[in-house]
Amino acid sequence: MIRSSLGHFLAVATFVLMILVPVHAADEPPGILWETTSQTVMEGAPMQMPVNRSKVCAPREWTAPPPGGDQSCTSSNFRRNGLTATWSVQCTGAMAMNGEGEITFDSDMNSYSGQVKLAAEEMKLTIKLTGKKVGTCDNPR
Repeated sequence: MIRSSLGHFLAVATFVLMILVPVHAADEPPGILWETTSQTVMEGAPMQMPVNRSKVCAPREWTAPPPGGDQSCTSSNFRRNGLTATWSVQCTGAMAMNGEGEITFDSDMNSYSGQVKLAAEEMKLTIKLTGKKVGTCDNPR
C-alpha cells in the first residue's frame, strides 16, 4: 500500500512539474540586463579616453549589436555565427565615419568582449567593448 501511494504521489508530482515549468518560462522577463563598458582609443593619441560604464536591457536573442553609442551612427549587416557577432557601422554628423564591429560571447553566453573599428578621413579609432549579464529586465531595446 505504501509503495502504491508513493508511486501515485511521484506520478502526480511529475505531472504538476511538467505543467508548471512552461508557465514559469512564459513569466520570465523578455530582456537580459547587461553591465557594459566601452573605451575609445584613437590611433596616434598619447592618452586613452575614460571607460564608459552602463547597464542596458537587451533582448534575450541578439538580432542587433549591443545597444549604445553615438546617436548619429547606424548599424547594418548584423550576423551571428556561433559565439561571434559582426556588423557594419555608418556614422553621419560632424564627422562621417564607417567601420566594422565584432563581439565574441563566452561559451555560456554570460559575457562578451570585442571592438568596433571606425575610420574617418584622417582618423582611425577603436572602441573596445565588454559586457556581462547581471540580471533580467522588462524593456529590451
